[in-house]
Amino acid sequence: MIATLTGIITERIGSTVVVDIAGIGYGVLVTTNDLSRITTGSKSKLYIYENIKEDTYDLFGFMILDDKRLFEQLLSVKNVGPKVAMAVLDIGTANDVRTAIAGGNVKQLQTAKGVGKRAAEQIVVELKDKVGLEGVDLSTTGILQGDGMLMRDEAVEALVSLGYSPQDAAVALQSVDASLSVENRIKMALTGKF
Repeated sequence: MIATLTGIITERIGSTVVVDIAGIGYGVLVTTNDLSRITTGSKSKLYIYENIKEDTYDLFGFMILDDKRLFEQLLSVKNVGPKVAMAVLDIGTANDVRTAIAGGNVKQLQTAKGVGKRAAEQIVVELKDKVGLEGVDLSTTGILQGDGMLMRDEAVEALVSLGYSPQDAAVALQSVDASLSVENRIKMALTGKF
């Protein structure tokens, strides 16, 4: 199994880049976002997903491991293949895609090439509770510190222990003043009075 490829990008052909490693050129399909970051002649590392079938052998590459993980989550959805998963990743960053899924934003998912309403709804239904807290703007929940480091939020954990999903807990706390005590933040989130 190929996990990563690191080499010189010798060509860009459509959405495929050719990665030269010791004289062997590997054709790798990449997202539009990654394609805009890759320059011919540069050395790049790509996280690889191999799609091997009877009649095809495709390599899908991602500059960021998190993008590959989201791609694999999308592939777990019924009737979503690698090309559709790549199209969904092309609508924005991985966090944009997660936010659309967690928020049930079917229209945004439909902007992906080849994704109709039914497929977008299926993605939301199957992944809404699996995309995790990344699908919510954590900067407004008190979870992200100013330096961008992630810290535990006891209010979110308390709401999760009360039966909220992590996404719903974070959404409930988005409008609550993060400087309040944990107890007061929980009370305000539960009552909806901000």
